[in-house]
Amino acid sequence: MTKQVQALGTVDATQPLKIMKITRRELQPDDVEMDILYCGICHSDLHQIKNDFGAAHFPMVPGHEIVGRVTAVGSNVTNFKVGDSAAVGCIVDSCGHCPACERDLQQFCEEGTTLSFNSPDKHLGGMTFGGFSKTYACKSDYMLHVPDSLDLAASAPLLCAGITVYSPLKHWQAGPGKVVGILGIGGLGHVAIKIAKAMGSKVVVFTTSQAKVEDAKRLGADDAVLSSDADQMAAYASKVDLIIDTVSAPHDINEYLRLLAIDGTVVLVGLPPKPLEIGAFNVVKGRRSFAGSNIGGIAETQEMLDFCAEHNITADIEMVNADQVNEAFERLEKGDVKYRFVVDMSTL
Repeated sequence: MTKQVQALGTVDATQPLKIMKITRRELQPDDVEMDILYCGICHSDLHQIKNDFGAAHFPMVPGHEIVGRVTAVGSNVTNFKVGDSAAVGCIVDSCGHCPACERDLQQFCEEGTTLSFNSPDKHLGGMTFGGFSKTYACKSDYMLHVPDSLDLAASAPLLCAGITVYSPLKHWQAGPGKVVGILGIGGLGHVAIKIAKAMGSKVVVFTTSQAKVEDAKRLGADDAVLSSDADQMAAYASKVDLIIDTVSAPHDINEYLRLLAIDGTVVLVGLPPKPLEIGAFNVVKGRRSFAGSNIGGIAETQEMLDFCAEHNITADIEMVNADQVNEAFERLEKGDVKYRFVVDMSTL
């Protein structure tokens, strides 16, 4: 048995999203099913529907920042009950036994992580469909608890943007006594400011936008630097311990490597379309590192949600109805959002 549910999807990279029917699996013994209340719009949703990475499968239903209410649990499930606030992020399955999975790093599963959309569906065949839909079901081990104190709509972007910045901030030990730079103030960057500040770091924003310089303090930054101003940049030369680079557009990474203190690291979490060139002297001098990070595992994502609840951190969102989704994607492509769109799925 399967069931048909309403969704917003597209049949081709050149077509807008429209209402369609998709098939969801019947509840398995280890599954949790939820009604979707809100779903964030991430830049990678835009990349996928436009087939920017060349790996898109159609028809496609995007959405991987999914928050809702549990409506059914399988016979083996003990960690969720009907009525719970729940969430699904990027990952809905993995092999469970490779070295990465054994370390709760399901995002690096060697047999292939099953993503919440546009990923081979082990149950139904075809590809998984995402959160721009009425319901979602997945294994309870991959579903997350949303703490009661968090606003459900504003917490949706934490499922991708939040974990994408929390994981490297934790791994590279942001905290008291550290200067953390945040490069790019969009969906990821604005959450990174809040989390890095809550961890106890001094937070410095680097942006090409004068308006974002002015908004950085409101978001919690200690300082903001207009990256086109050579004097402002020079003031931080060799002074920054960790830079989280959220920029997905082409940019000169060497400008930021030169800001690193000894043993400092630039961590790339954005996805620029072309390779970045690194000057040898910019890493040799000061034993600097250039690294990357990709979302986080399930346990770390739950830890991030609990941390955000403890520190009252959510995304700054603009809510849109289902019939405004195509317009929201157009605005996202132009950078016209402060700082994350969330779709009210009750309007579908």
